Amino acid sequence: MIFRLDKRLLFPDPSLAEEDGLLAVGGDLSVERLLLAYQQGIFPWYGEETPILWYSPHERFVLFPDELKVSKSMRQVLNSGKFGVTTNQCFGDVLSTCAAVPREGQDGTWITEDMRRAYLKLHQEGYAHSYEVWQDGQLVGGLYGVAVGQVFCGESMFSKVSNASKTALITLCQSGLYRLIDCQVHTAHLESMGARFISRDEYMGILKS
Repeated sequence: MIFRLDKRLLFPDPSLAEEDGLLAVGGDLSVERLLLAYQQGIFPWYGEETPILWYSPHERFVLFPDELKVSKSMRQVLNSGKFGVTTNQCFGDVLSTCAAVPREGQDGTWITEDMRRAYLKLHQEGYAHSYEVWQDGQLVGGLYGVAVGQVFCGESMFSKVSNASKTALITLCQSGLYRLIDCQVHTAHLESMGARFISRDEYMGILKS
């Protein structure tokens, strides 16, 4: 059953989501509603032509930092000093670039203008964070997401040169700040780095701890 949200600040039980994870439609992207959503294992994912859609997958695709797989060639890249990495230095640029970078199999972006404004506000309030990767003074990769306790809910990443987004993800995992990285959507790329599926119950146990 798909629930329709109104102005009240609440969500239905995430376990009632459809098979594809779709739980609810409507509502808004206020800081308060977004934080409530993430605290309950729910996130928005929709396009320009649809209303706001809220998802809570029955299985979560996640990466435990201590299970991160870094190849020998990637270790050489990290040790070479080819890239510099910063945190929260240009969140807006990372967000905009993630929205603009073409992606295989996707027509357009799910990071709408409303989403951009909402996550900029989350960043200004101290809940959303970015990791930036630099080469020769140019922003060449990065990622952003929302921190909920010891869980980092990754929203999107980009790479303009080979291995830049991997560098951002590895730096995030090695920061020691998070017990779990929520990858939200399965990709072979992330699976090759150690990401795997866990049950919603296991995910919620970690989220609430």
